[in-house]
Amino acid sequence: MSNNRSFKNLILWQKAHTLVIEIYKITSSLPKSEQFGIINQIQRSSTSVPANIAEGYGRISTKEKIRFLYIANGSLEETRYFLILIQDLKFLQTEKAQENLTEVSKILNSYIKKLKESL
Repeated sequence: MSNNRSFKNLILWQKAHTLVIEIYKITSSLPKSEQFGIINQIQRSSTSVPANIAEGYGRISTKEKIRFLYIANGSLEETRYFLILIQDLKFLQTEKAQENLTEVSKILNSYIKKLKESL
């Protein structure tokens, strides 16, 4: 059964989900010694972004929606740090992923602002 009204229709969620897929591709190239370090941390923080967007979407009150979007924003910034760390440790170049993350961040902050204005 298809639901036309779904978090999956949000451009914000779609771009965040695409970022997660990109992060998983990046982590597949990291040293196995980072399995329980950077790999685990960045996968956890990046998946938290679209997961919290989806959870916020399902909330009835605007204040609750905003709260989950702020959690997503925190996870996004945590992910940004790990992309910087991966690059600074010279494991991989992560500029493209950082650009995509910045795009998600701009859309997310714009969405939060729009919701706050509706309160």
